[in-house]
Amino acid sequence: MFQPITEKLKLYAVNGVVCEELGLSRQSSADLALCTTNEVNQKAENIKLLFEVKMSVVSNYEFTKPNKIQFVGDYTKHKGNPSLLRSDSMLKAIGKSINIRVSGIESVKIPIIVLGNSPITSSYVKKVDFLKQSGVIQGFWSLNPNPTNAEQIEKSPKLGFQTIKEEKLLLEQCKYLIENDLNYFSTMISKPKLGSIIKIASQEKNDIARAEKFLTLIRS
Repeated sequence: MFQPITEKLKLYAVNGVVCEELGLSRQSSADLALCTTNEVNQKAENIKLLFEVKMSVVSNYEFTKPNKIQFVGDYTKHKGNPSLLRSDSMLKAIGKSINIRVSGIESVKIPIIVLGNSPITSSYVKKVDFLKQSGVIQGFWSLNPNPTNAEQIEKSPKLGFQTIKEEKLLLEQCKYLIENDLNYFSTMISKPKLGSIIKIASQEKNDIARAEKFLTLIRS
């Protein structure tokens, strides 16, 4: 699915990426990454987009001879929940993303997406939107446009979660994340200190310079 996208973006889709700078070891590698080089062992500067993949069986089918395939039921008929409907899958994805974010300065420019093939539960709607707004994770995407005929969440209010229904949209989303100079920053400081940083940064000559100054000061 990502092959034509990476060709248009002049990148490579690499499975099992290892990058010590980002805390991605062989035991805990990135499921998928879009990179400038086609290698498993990567430098952080070559990684343009990271994906944590959480997919599983969402529908069951039965094959009967000679060549008949019959739909048995979707995940609503399962005993257990699949993909992003599993709380442990969500927590593992969030934990791994946070581990990348706190690994060092190299991680601040790399977008992180959690890929699944199911909706999310209502209990995670506010959480995924907050994670997107705070910059920890840039989104939870389901690549399954029709996982069930039952009622489901197709997207959250602030698009922390969304169902990608067309390959064109997948390309547009990836392109936006890669081509825009995104920067993650997080801190907890007093209002006087924050005001001082904003005042100093505002003296720069243009928006980009002001942003760079702000990021430098807040990280120091």
